Amino acid sequence: MASAKDIENRIPITGALMLATLMNTLDSTIANVALPHMQGSLQASQDQITWVLTSYILATAVMTPLSGWLSMKIGRKRMLLFSIIGFTAASMLCGIATSVPEMVAFRLLQGLAGAALMPLSQSVMLDLYPQRLIPVVMSVWSAAVILGPIAGPSLGGWITEHLNWRWVFFINLPIGILAVLGILTFMARDLGGRQRPFDFIGFTALVSFVVGLQVMLDRGPGRDWFESPEIWIETALAIGGLWVFIVQTATAEHPFFHRDLAKDRNFIGTTIFGFFVGVLLFSTTALIPSFMQNLLGYSAMQSGTASMSRGLGSLVSFLLVPLLVSRMGARLVLLFGLTGCICALWMMAQFDLSMTANPIVMSGFIQGLGVGLLFAPLSTLSYATLDASHRVEGTIVSTMARSLGSSVGISLVQAMVIRDGALAHSVLAGQIDTSNPLLRFTLPKALDPSTPGGLMALNGEVTRQAAMIGYVDVFSWMTLLTLLLIPLILILRPAPAIRMEKIEVHAD
Repeated sequence: MASAKDIENRIPITGALMLATLMNTLDSTIANVALPHMQGSLQASQDQITWVLTSYILATAVMTPLSGWLSMKIGRKRMLLFSIIGFTAASMLCGIATSVPEMVAFRLLQGLAGAALMPLSQSVMLDLYPQRLIPVVMSVWSAAVILGPIAGPSLGGWITEHLNWRWVFFINLPIGILAVLGILTFMARDLGGRQRPFDFIGFTALVSFVVGLQVMLDRGPGRDWFESPEIWIETALAIGGLWVFIVQTATAEHPFFHRDLAKDRNFIGTTIFGFFVGVLLFSTTALIPSFMQNLLGYSAMQSGTASMSRGLGSLVSFLLVPLLVSRMGARLVLLFGLTGCICALWMMAQFDLSMTANPIVMSGFIQGLGVGLLFAPLSTLSYATLDASHRVEGTIVSTMARSLGSSVGISLVQAMVIRDGALAHSVLAGQIDTSNPLLRFTLPKALDPSTPGGLMALNGEVTRQAAMIGYVDVFSWMTLLTLLLIPLILILRPAPAIRMEKIEVHAD
């Protein structure tokens, strides 16, 4: 629970927590835009550069559950300070990386250090404010956090073009310093010492599941999936780890996560919902920048500017959510959010190589609007019936589920784009008969297959068209699968009616 000092200083504490979370979200969106430039600078292949994203998310998914136990042991203030300082230092190391292994290692450190930022910030906010203000507070906090996705793409594009991609990591330094000063100055000392006995078996099993699943998904496409013994080993590690974790949680005297979490229907439903939101929706933020730069020829700045609409849509919805939840209820707002996401993904499935930036901007805005309508209602429903003593663990579990979903989603969509693009290339190339003299009259001169340069250019165009088919296939599948999330809303209980009130600076 929050101390009297924390409640008195909850406005500046909220500001410091939002800066810390902003640093986290800003870094991910900036890195997405700069990814193609990193690939060239570090001489990495497409599957290698994907590890720059997935290594960070994987480390976050592994460290997130442990951060809850550590925060109860050493106190939330110390844990937040360690996380912010560690994340800022790891960002500086990412900025000076000279190879793919170095970048992946430093991104792992970033993920380990930053894993506690989102869940601990959310749990502190839930303790600082009374229940009637939670929808308002979560929406205001989320609106500030979404400044990262709004500013990240354009800022990352400008930095990449006018300075260097390395500065997308160096920018975390001033934000991290301000967040540390805010926590040190205004947040009360928390001695900790509230942790339960550590469940080594449960934690090890959970890590085995997460690592085995992620490595299997990342390395599967390059190893021809289950034709490789390595993939079988990683799959067995994931399945075995999950099984041991479930048994240990059900039978141990002091399981890693409290069993009461599994007894709350709303919490379980929203956690599953959050996982699939990560799988189906967050992965598009990794696909769109590479699609624009690699297939449409956009610069990093143009790609970032076009991606800003997603953040703007989220900002609009975050500002509207408190009013919508109070008038319509959290479940109906969730339904509207999913509907917006489905419409946006359907628009993405209509993309083609001759289009302007308008479809990208419009679909991004609608998707941002839809995703923004998911977060605050999920938070409201998650903790509506959950005991306050389990809030720290609850935020840890829900954050871990979303992170794991994002990591799994990025790996799956990248593998699907490569696979479907390769299949489409073989089909398209098989329909081109270079010995047919009529082909020279139907194709532009630059693609004349009778000359070496023309043949090379023709193959490049076929590759480009095939890759476009791969992206469209992925967006089509994501549209269909997002439709299947709608029945999950039915298992959630309505949150108690909450009257909208202004946020007071002092305790009531």
